[in-house]
Amino acid sequence: MARRPLRIGTRGSPMALAQTGMVRDRIAAAHPALAEPGAMELVVVTTVADKVLDRPLSEIGGKGLFTKELEQALLADQVDVAVHSMKDVETWLPDGLVIACILARDDPRDAFLSPRAGRLADLAPGSRVGTSSLRRGAQVLMRRPDLQIVPLRGNANTRMKRLEEGACDATLLAIAGLERLGLADRAQEILPVNEMLPAVAQGALGIECRAGDADVIALLQAVACPTTTIAVNAERALLAELDGSCRTPIAALAQIDGDSLTLDGLLFLPDGSAHWATHRTGRVADALAIGRDAGAELKAKAGETYRAKLQ
Repeated sequence: MARRPLRIGTRGSPMALAQTGMVRDRIAAAHPALAEPGAMELVVVTTVADKVLDRPLSEIGGKGLFTKELEQALLADQVDVAVHSMKDVETWLPDGLVIACILARDDPRDAFLSPRAGRLADLAPGSRVGTSSLRRGAQVLMRRPDLQIVPLRGNANTRMKRLEEGACDATLLAIAGLERLGLADRAQEILPVNEMLPAVAQGALGIECRAGDADVIALLQAVACPTTTIAVNAERALLAELDGSCRTPIAALAQIDGDSLTLDGLLFLPDGSAHWATHRTGRVADALAIGRDAGAELKAKAGETYRAKLQ
């Protein structure tokens, strides 16, 4: 009896397809039998976030709208695995599903794109920065309160096209995504993390599957990156402590050097008028505890001021 192909669920955007192609190729390289024709099949699933582009994610249900339909397809046994940008994955997964594998992280930084200026610092006062990321908007306004934040949604290609058409004077995109699309040369500036701290898990790809699929989980371990997994789990622990959602501007980046882990986190008011920071160092073995403690520190620092602003 012929073995069923490994069905890989993906969104249909150019970015998602490029990322899923990368994952498929790495699985094939690790498991030669899966490199045979027909051994793997891409299944495109359209999500709500792909359909509704005229409103911010925070108004239509949050970042989980990038993953909900893929998770439903997993639970319905329509796909065997689903590929996600880990920054789009909800803090808590549906019952019965697990992130079985996180691949080696690409550059987590944000890129600045603009036909008006070579650097974010050089934009003229009053310039419009297009983004629907509260994190990016808050950090831009922290440093440049003279700029305007205007909503800009859609996949990376759509946002770049709207920038060219004059919908805004500049935008910010993850450099990892531009590199995956072969468009890194469109970036005028790659912003250092001390100026634009990335989203939790930015630059990392994850593979989700059913918790009971032991064979699939074992297969995926060949392409998992332990170092990236530890770093992303620390960042997501910080996010979980803050009950982070798309209405919550949060940034975090964990970096590992040998047995040492460094975690930086930021919590903002959406208008950039206030922010709270944490910086932690500790042992890699304590990554989850470091993340939880850092999140608790940010929550305590922000206190009622933050919660009142988000009501």
